[in-house]
Amino acid sequence: MHTTLVHVHVLSQHIDDFITATQANHEASVREPGNRRFDVLQSAEDPARFILYEAYATAEDAAAHKQTAHYLKWRDAVANWMAAPRQGVTYRGLFPQEKSA
Repeated sequence: MHTTLVHVHVLSQHIDDFITATQANHEASVREPGNRRFDVLQSAEDPARFILYEAYATAEDAAAHKQTAHYLKWRDAVANWMAAPRQGVTYRGLFPQEKSA
């Protein structure tokens, strides 16, 4: 499994805008064929900080996500709402293991 944790710091005046745009991206992303999870987490201590937990079956599926209309729309919508550039850190999923077809 190919997993990316995207750390996002949003300008405080755009928190609600970010949540709305990210919800639309989440709802479309979970319908992608290779998607396994697309969780959106908001810090309990700092509501301007988020983590997007994105898990895809393969690196190719994750790359395909970045070509979708919903991702491109989200990326463009949130670009000016960032307090700092978002940072994606890629992980290799170990558990749970995917079952072979």
